[in-house]
Amino acid sequence: MSRLKRTDRPYDIVLFGATGFVGTLTAEYLAAHAPEDLRWAIAGRDRGRLERLRDRLPGGSGIGVLRADVSEPATLRALAEHARVVATTVGPYVTYGEELVAACADTGADYLDLTGEPEFVDLMYVRHDARARETGARLVHACGFDSVPHDLGAYFTVRQLPEGVPLTVDGFVTADAAFSGGTLASALNQFARGRQMMAAARERGRHEPRLMGRRVTAPTGAPRFAREIGAWAVPLPTIDPQIVRRSAKALERYGPDFRYRHYAAVRHLPVAAGGVAAVGAVAAAAQLPPARRWLSDRLRPGDGPSPQKRAKSWFRVRFVGEGGGQRVFTEVAGGDPGYDETAKMFAEAALCLAFDELPPTAGQVTTAAAMGDALTGRLRAAGITFRVAARQ
Repeated sequence: MSRLKRTDRPYDIVLFGATGFVGTLTAEYLAAHAPEDLRWAIAGRDRGRLERLRDRLPGGSGIGVLRADVSEPATLRALAEHARVVATTVGPYVTYGEELVAACADTGADYLDLTGEPEFVDLMYVRHDARARETGARLVHACGFDSVPHDLGAYFTVRQLPEGVPLTVDGFVTADAAFSGGTLASALNQFARGRQMMAAARERGRHEPRLMGRRVTAPTGAPRFAREIGAWAVPLPTIDPQIVRRSAKALERYGPDFRYRHYAAVRHLPVAAGGVAAVGAVAAAAQLPPARRWLSDRLRPGDGPSPQKRAKSWFRVRFVGEGGGQRVFTEVAGGDPGYDETAKMFAEAALCLAFDELPPTAGQVTTAAAMGDALTGRLRAAGITFRVAARQ
């Protein structure tokens, strides 16, 4: 169970941003799947919208409603003081997220988010990791499709390989899904802040302790035809390899010398080339405020794919791990990655922090380091596949 006793705070979990697109899906998942004794609340800046959401949720009469606004730090402090675990969907996090991280770190509440923003994660480490370690708070970023399948998938793969030897793992992502206005806003914001992102990474490097006696790397790699999976492998410029690298630094099970590479898997070369060109074009357009506004207007925050589209969506991440003369092929797979499965991962991570027996950790930690086996078990029970496909 969470370091905080259930009697210390009125709520086990508070979901902040519950009326947004992913927030609503997460609230619906919690209402449908949470244990009967869960004490939880939904939070946001519009009490009327929160009450309407609560009223249509199963068991809504037992769900609390808390008003909190990112522009009013005192309300975020009060939110953190009421919760053992705070889960927030309010992004872009580099713009709206820090006050809540600070409140959780200061009050000892565990914190979860869905960020895919490296700049935000690095800044939060520099500014709030030390305080969270003092209070025992666990600050766990990237608890959705960024980066749970990749972080726990690499962890699962490593556990299939020998201990105490150098290990390599490559992850290959395939998905068919749409995205929401909130995701687009976060991506455009991230593309527009390249200099700030690099500066935050350098600042983190000055504060982070050096790893002694072990080596962990996550090189970008180059586009290539990956014979091991029969597809073109295109490096993905996401936060996922950074999260995997931090899990490997925290856990000796990854061996004395660990390397992770992260790719999109594409069957046909023209599609791979087109994807690289499209990402480059969006990144270039994001540097220009008028172009960034035009792109942002195509899909507004709060908008997202229909239930019918989500029902047809899927993801698969294949991993190839090698070490000690062995080679293993594993897979993590599920349904709609950006929304239905993200809500599932996010809600189960919150429940895991609130109720499961976990390793003693504090400060900024990853899903694998804080919740590895327990969260993997929860997600398998919830329908996300973790399997060994082959061994050599």
